[in-house]
Amino acid sequence: MEKNQIVELEITDLSYEAMGVAHYEGLTIFVNNALPGEIVQAKILKIKKNFAFAKVEKFLQKSSDRMDVPLRQWVQTGLAALAHMKYERQLEFKKQQVVNLLEKVHLNKKVNDCLASPESTAYRNKAQVPVRMVNGQLEVGFFRKHSHDLVPMTDFLTTDKKIDAAVVAVRDILRKFNVPAYDEIKHNGEVRYLEIRRSKANGQLMIVLVCLHKSFNNLDAVVQAIKSLDNVACVILNHNPHKTNVILGEKEYILAGNGEIVDKIGDLSFKISSQSFFQINSLQTPRLYNLAIQKAQLTADDVVIDAYSGIGTIGLSVAKHVKKVLGVEIVRDAVKDAKKNAILNGVNNAEYFEGKAEELMPQWANEGLKTDVIFVDPPRKGLTDTFIKAAVATSPKKIVYISCNPATMIRDLQIFQAAGYDFDCIDPVDMFPQTPHVETIVLLSKLGSK
Repeated sequence: MEKNQIVELEITDLSYEAMGVAHYEGLTIFVNNALPGEIVQAKILKIKKNFAFAKVEKFLQKSSDRMDVPLRQWVQTGLAALAHMKYERQLEFKKQQVVNLLEKVHLNKKVNDCLASPESTAYRNKAQVPVRMVNGQLEVGFFRKHSHDLVPMTDFLTTDKKIDAAVVAVRDILRKFNVPAYDEIKHNGEVRYLEIRRSKANGQLMIVLVCLHKSFNNLDAVVQAIKSLDNVACVILNHNPHKTNVILGEKEYILAGNGEIVDKIGDLSFKISSQSFFQINSLQTPRLYNLAIQKAQLTADDVVIDAYSGIGTIGLSVAKHVKKVLGVEIVRDAVKDAKKNAILNGVNNAEYFEGKAEELMPQWANEGLKTDVIFVDPPRKGLTDTFIKAAVATSPKKIVYISCNPATMIRDLQIFQAAGYDFDCIDPVDMFPQTPHVETIVLLSKLGSK
């Protein structure tokens, strides 16, 4: 096989990244924008020892599950890698991802149907959009898969349409005042990314310019022009001077407004800053939390630990059902925000602490605190062994594990099983329509507890 060779392939499966899987002369070939049941002519793009990557040149037979989307850029960039698949099939694909992971480790557990999102497009309340020069002009868009070639785009499919419009408006303002985009090879230029958040509750917009320097020519004029856009509540410059793929820098400067917007989860309000973790699907989030609360079967006497508590979204949602919530978070600003959000919502039975849960939980247990339920919602890398040991040592009756990465979650579930906790099923929740990503909820119960 050679690069650029055209081959005829039958697509038999989907990879976890939602690429079509085919086999050719003993080689596994991953084909972008292809679905199981399709027969395609494909061009070989890259060849490795045991597999290759290809792109579709021509469809010889199309799947009945295919959606003919007008903008292939969504699939090409990976921004919406499942945009070419009917939504009901996306839900089945996500459920099957979890089933496959369980089978891989020989765990015979039930996987419930994936909970559909109320909105399958335009659901994201935040966008982080690369800014680059293309043919001498500042453009916004996303990088083509496995490259840093920017595909200029103004319709992002999954983001709130008001955010799409704001991205275009800010792009045009930057062009008007001749602000250069960042050049990652030369490490010069100025604007690296636009981060825009929009409150689903009140329409407030937060505009963040991620820049190489703390200031640039015409910055004041740019800020004034951005402020004049509809519903802009704050403008922030995030300073990222490093040669890195990390989007946000450590320091930021509030240029207009107070640096916050307010959004809601259910009937609770939350103040959100530029670096706050806030679930990006505002309408699906209360459904996720309500399902987690329902599975936990909380009582009015329960004491709950909310590990990885962030700005308090889970803990404050739980608080009205229980006696007390103790939130633990390592990020200082998030703890401050959680305390402010407790006051904002009139919640007086939730306390938030800065520190590592694996250090604070044993301390509380030694002080005689009886923990009934622990909620965990860790980052994609999952839980550490130290955390799991500390959680088990606290001896809660139940642990509710919310995960954005089923692979690391299933790894952790096996460790909990060995430590005397077990589960009956996994609930997938579609927080990220049009993408391969899936959120999951698991209730772990201590063996022998009632």
